[in-house]
Amino acid sequence: MDQLWANRAGSAEAAITKRHSKKLWAMPGTQLGVVAWPAARKYRMFGTWHYWWQAHLLDCLVDAEVRDPQPDRKRKIARQIRGHRLRNLRWTNDYYDDMAWLAIALERAGRLVGVGRPKALDTLSEQFLNAWVPEDGGGIPWRKQDQFFNTPANGPAAIFLARHDRLRRAQQMSDWLDETLIDPETHLVFDGIKGGSMVRAQYTYCQGVVLGLETELALRTRDGDHAKRVHRLVAAVRDNMAPDGIIKGAGGGDGGLFNGILARYLALVATSLPQNDADDDAARDTARKLVLASAEAAWDNRQTVEDLPLFAAFWDRTAEIPTAAGIQAEFVEGAVNASEIPERDLSVQLSGWMLMEAAHAVSDT
Repeated sequence: MDQLWANRAGSAEAAITKRHSKKLWAMPGTQLGVVAWPAARKYRMFGTWHYWWQAHLLDCLVDAEVRDPQPDRKRKIARQIRGHRLRNLRWTNDYYDDMAWLAIALERAGRLVGVGRPKALDTLSEQFLNAWVPEDGGGIPWRKQDQFFNTPANGPAAIFLARHDRLRRAQQMSDWLDETLIDPETHLVFDGIKGGSMVRAQYTYCQGVVLGLETELALRTRDGDHAKRVHRLVAAVRDNMAPDGIIKGAGGGDGGLFNGILARYLALVATSLPQNDADDDAARDTARKLVLASAEAAWDNRQTVEDLPLFAAFWDRTAEIPTAAGIQAEFVEGAVNASEIPERDLSVQLSGWMLMEAAHAVSDT
């Protein structure tokens, strides 16, 4: 692997560790990410809880441990998991997309670095299996007691189920996504369907989770349709979501994670899509180029604060150094809005770190 990208990923990790990592309520053996930097007191005290941001912090820690195994980082992973469980009081919540991101991160922590929580995985798996309601038009819903069946819930839940030996259900979810939510004109993935009406927004992370799911299924089944879906979607992302080869940003708040998630799963395509024909090779090459071009841009447009990187919300623009002043991110109707300066949000910095790890992963493919 390229040492340049290893060093940059290590710097991104160090920046998050210094600015955001903190014990939960001073309890030994815990760690969580403070959701803003500079942080107001309510953030430092974890009075604000963004479940899925913490799941992505765990996933990034797993990336780092795969890149550079260290006993201390394994302890951090265990502390992050314990902090999440204690702050949330249980493994589950009312949002299936949130739970899916945690399930992915926990599964990877167990499989790749040996910090496992098998009972938690079984608990989360049952949530997704029981939420499947084709008779209502789904898919699984975005949240409990809801009729919005969307890609951000079905995509990551199915990725997890494919990895957790629930392959048949993962394939059913893949087919539902492909039959229901693909734009016939651009071949991008729509956000979801509600009451029979299409929610036509097209977000970068929706493309990412479908790429991740179809790549997993291409690896695990003999069905060639999954690879074809990857080919089609990689090309659609290249043509519609990466001007000048750089993945589009979506600001701060929850949107701060969107471009990083797409980068993560483009890297999975580049490293893991089976190589059976020229179309597979082309998709892998395109995915790799998108990751590396985005990573070069994000690195070039970073700010440096105390010798550590601060990434921009939009990787093709120079990052703005945040202050404690101005509007802060807040939870509104099931989503987190951006801070006035989006670079303040942990989500934005996690995406930068995720991108550096993705660049490292593809750098010798």
